[in-house]
Amino acid sequence: MDHVLTLIAPAADLLTEDRLVAVRQYLRSLGGCVGAADWLSPGRVCDLIVGGLAPEQADSAARHALDGAPIDVVAQPVEGRRKLLLVADMDSTMVEGETLDELADFAGIKDQIAAITARAMNGEIGFEAALKERIGLLNGLPVSALDETWGRIQYMGGARTLVQTMKAHGAYAVLVSGGFKFFTSRVRQECGFDVDLANEFIFTDGRLTGVVEPILGRETKLSTLINSAAERQLPLSLAVAVGDGANDLDMIRAAGLGVAYHAKPVVASEARIRIDHNDLTALLYAQGYRDSEFVG
Repeated sequence: MDHVLTLIAPAADLLTEDRLVAVRQYLRSLGGCVGAADWLSPGRVCDLIVGGLAPEQADSAARHALDGAPIDVVAQPVEGRRKLLLVADMDSTMVEGETLDELADFAGIKDQIAAITARAMNGEIGFEAALKERIGLLNGLPVSALDETWGRIQYMGGARTLVQTMKAHGAYAVLVSGGFKFFTSRVRQECGFDVDLANEFIFTDGRLTGVVEPILGRETKLSTLINSAAERQLPLSLAVAVGDGANDLDMIRAAGLGVAYHAKPVVASEARIRIDHNDLTALLYAQGYRDSEFVG
């Protein structure tokens, strides 16, 4: 079965002819048959059809040949490459940074909260326990701090384009986060997701006092992927899941195109497909979209 190897560079001067030749030669040295380059973005992103090698082999070979160059590599079957379901994490995936960490800045304890967040995202402590601990430290924060926090939030590069392009080509888009509905609902509206799932704050007399249980975490993300695919009568092979933290790993492993995006070390080490150097449009190139097909 033929596979497609996509080389994605963040700038046109990185995917040089010499590097492309090195990749092709290395693949052939392993017994692979390599087709001509098909440029999805001129001078920056190209596909190579590869026969005779498994995706894992092609992926590893390309990385070796590139010798540390900041170019992302995605190898996958040609069949079913374009996905019809997107399930995405929010914090540090669709938006830059962690919304709860930014909220903690208003309580003067951002560093303390961020340290707990980092441990949870690296899988060092349970997500649910870490969330309760962080909310406990934020008790008493006024509801007005949420609006101020939202004003600071920046979208990840390519966020809107990823969602809007996939939807324009018939995909269904789900935002699922261990963060909070206050933020996911806004990201859903502005990016164009069909639905958002997240945790809920508890406010008493205008001040933060807790989080509604049960807490949405790792298991809910996986079940959201599975149920969303089932509802739309799609195999998981036609789903793309993207996230950066330990609570995203299960859905990343289960999806046909599971992507660790600028991920924490534990996720990057366990996910086969990683995007380390590009923005979220890399997920479109991985599906074979060309620049001319981008929306938004």
